[in-house]
Amino acid sequence: MAEGSRSDGFQGAKTGPPGGPLPDRWNSRGWAMTFQVWGWRREDASQVLAWVPDAEGGRGAAMPRRTPATKDPTAVERANLLNMAKLSIKGLIESALSFGRTLDSDYPPLQQFFVVMEHCLKHGLKVRKSFLSYNKTIWGPLELVEKLYPEAEEIGASVRDLPGLKTPLGRARAWLRLALMQKKMADYLRCLIIQRDLLSEFYEYHALMMEEEGAVIVGLLVGLNVIDANLCVKGEDLDSQVGVIDFSMYLKNEEDIGNKERNVQIAAILDQKNYVEELNRQLNSTVSSLHSRVDSLEKSNTKLIEELAIAKNNIIKLQEENHQLRSENKLILMKTQQHLEVTKVDVETELQTYKHSRQGLDEMYNEARRQLRDESQLRQGSEDGLKEKNEIIVRLEEKTNKITAAMRQLEQRLQQAEKAQMEAEDEDKKYLQECQSKSDNLQKQISQKEKQLVQLETDLKIEKEWRQTLQEDLQKEKDALSHLRNETQQIISLKKEFLNIQDENQQLKKIYHEQEQALEELGNKLSESKLKIEDIKEANKALQGLVWLKDKEATHCKLCEKEFSLSKRKHHCRNCGEIFCNACSDNELPLPSSPKPVRVCDSCHALLIQRCSSNLP
Repeated sequence: MAEGSRSDGFQGAKTGPPGGPLPDRWNSRGWAMTFQVWGWRREDASQVLAWVPDAEGGRGAAMPRRTPATKDPTAVERANLLNMAKLSIKGLIESALSFGRTLDSDYPPLQQFFVVMEHCLKHGLKVRKSFLSYNKTIWGPLELVEKLYPEAEEIGASVRDLPGLKTPLGRARAWLRLALMQKKMADYLRCLIIQRDLLSEFYEYHALMMEEEGAVIVGLLVGLNVIDANLCVKGEDLDSQVGVIDFSMYLKNEEDIGNKERNVQIAAILDQKNYVEELNRQLNSTVSSLHSRVDSLEKSNTKLIEELAIAKNNIIKLQEENHQLRSENKLILMKTQQHLEVTKVDVETELQTYKHSRQGLDEMYNEARRQLRDESQLRQGSEDGLKEKNEIIVRLEEKTNKITAAMRQLEQRLQQAEKAQMEAEDEDKKYLQECQSKSDNLQKQISQKEKQLVQLETDLKIEKEWRQTLQEDLQKEKDALSHLRNETQQIISLKKEFLNIQDENQQLKKIYHEQEQALEELGNKLSESKLKIEDIKEANKALQGLVWLKDKEATHCKLCEKEFSLSKRKHHCRNCGEIFCNACSDNELPLPSSPKPVRVCDSCHALLIQRCSSNLP
């Protein structure tokens, strides 16, 4: 067959069945809707989304999208949800940065973000049977986070304690809001995605949370940590909210492109202001830390001075004790020397007396022997004189006994004196050793104290130098702080000027909108007349100049010039009548000859889209 048919048309909206006819506004205007979705081209604006499931799990609001016939519908659903999550997160971050990074519960992009997250979590949920009905809710997998992440127990407990929540869906919505306020939504969902064996109890195998798209969405959620959200969960009716995605927030007209540069300038000024404020806070913190360090150094300096004074007093006391011990040592040495001299004199006198007494006794002994000899000589002569001699001998023996007793006493006294002298010398040696040890210890203590004094003096010098450097740093920080204050004042003045410019801009916008409404009314009338004329012209051209090329006349594609075969089929363009391959004619557009979308080639598709966009007001 030369002509192929496509089974993948536009998906139907809620008003019609899937695959049915387009709404009237698409049939009448024929791709009249031109917009830019986050900088997309006009040609790509028709391919935003095929469909997105609504809060009840059915088909949501239709958006035209081309999908190949063999593509898995669950993969298409996951890709569409991923695209919507990207759009909602990007829009939320950009709008939050432009409005000061503080959001409340009434902020529309934030509400749409929660709706998109609810759809992502609902995709592929298993239906759980109960006694009364079938249950399908996202509270089950979110409740599982408490077991995997212990810090999430606080959120679960606070959600259960909320009085106004009656349904599991309301609890899940409250859980998402609290996780965003804690800036840990990405961490909680990451723990949930890792445990796929536990998730398989709640989700089908083709669900978004079980595939790679879930990991991509969790990675995108990390960017929300720059946003500060202030949400009041108690006052909201989370049970009865309708979770429908509003696509109008992500569609941009050509008029909004002119304001993009102005918004970029506003964001740059706000970023500069926030940067200066953060710098000011950091400088204030550094100044306060420097003040605290200076105070601590002053305290340590005073402590060191006190310790130095105490060390000096201790050194003076030790020196006085050393002098006292030295004087006492000298006195003790003098006394011991005097005592030794006295004992030496006594011993010498006793020795002299001993020698004199011994000489007298020797002389008496010699005289007695002489007398004995004389008497012995005389004994022979007279016996009468013998008795007298015996008496004399007895007396002499008594005297000798007395002399020997006196000699023994003198020897004993001499031995005692020598012992006393030895003991005195030993005591003197011990005392001298003790005095020397004490003096050595005192000298060691004095040297240690002197070393401590030198260390304290060096520490004081280092502290003084450090204090000088800190004072210089403090002065530099003060200068920088004054400079930043001047910059903040300039920024405040710029902000005032910016607010004045915004007021003027709003007034000009009002005038512009009034004039635009008048032009739109005229443009609508002109566009209707132009469309009618163009339709008539196209019909005339189709009837007059165009020729339906026969299959036998074409062997190659007119655009890519590839040869036709059994695998590469022939297809007619309904606008020009030429024959093309499937890749070069894979487009469908409504023509004046047929209100339904029919196959056209790439060149006719570009020409018709350009003509349609130029005809729009």
